[in-house]
Amino acid sequence: MNNYYNTYSSPYYAAGPIYGPGNNTYDPYNYYQYPYGVDISAFNPRPMSNQYGNQIQMTDYGPAPFTVNIEEAAKQNTNFRTALWTGNHLQVTLMSINVGEDIGLESHPNLDQFIRIEQGQGLVLMGDRMDRMDFQANVEDDFIIIIPAGKWHNLINTGNRPLKLYSIYAPPQHPHGTIHVTKSDAEAAEHNNFR
Repeated sequence: MNNYYNTYSSPYYAAGPIYGPGNNTYDPYNYYQYPYGVDISAFNPRPMSNQYGNQIQMTDYGPAPFTVNIEEAAKQNTNFRTALWTGNHLQVTLMSINVGEDIGLESHPNLDQFIRIEQGQGLVLMGDRMDRMDFQANVEDDFIIIIPAGKWHNLINTGNRPLKLYSIYAPPQHPHGTIHVTKSDAEAAEHNNFR
């Protein structure tokens, strides 16, 4: 097993400093060592916050390989909905639901959905019919919500600060690069999609 604090932990790498992409300065937070001859400029920059407080860029990184501190990304997002990664079979979106607002009653007949709460508290409702929401649960930081395909559902912010979450759709639900600044923007986009 590799121990990054022990420079002699791996017999495959020399016990020297690790250099960041595109420069020869020591980067103690970059644990990747690229083999000689690999053009690292082809890799996307890692959009992560670091010890200097850089913000995560809110853009759609799919379908390229991608890593991010998802908790930080969710907390930094101020848009109602931001598509963070869209591929052919999966999509990750970030959401920020204002106090007293909700996602909106909806059903996805052909996809399953996963939601994780990173900040705040809310009430989740689910049911087989939109007029019969027989599943109810209070959720807060670190809770997940699994929504099977075809279930009517809604999530209401019952707390006193924005509800921050990320959602995974399989397959994708929104177009690549989707950004809805407000809930009314999201409703207008959905209305235009069903015309």
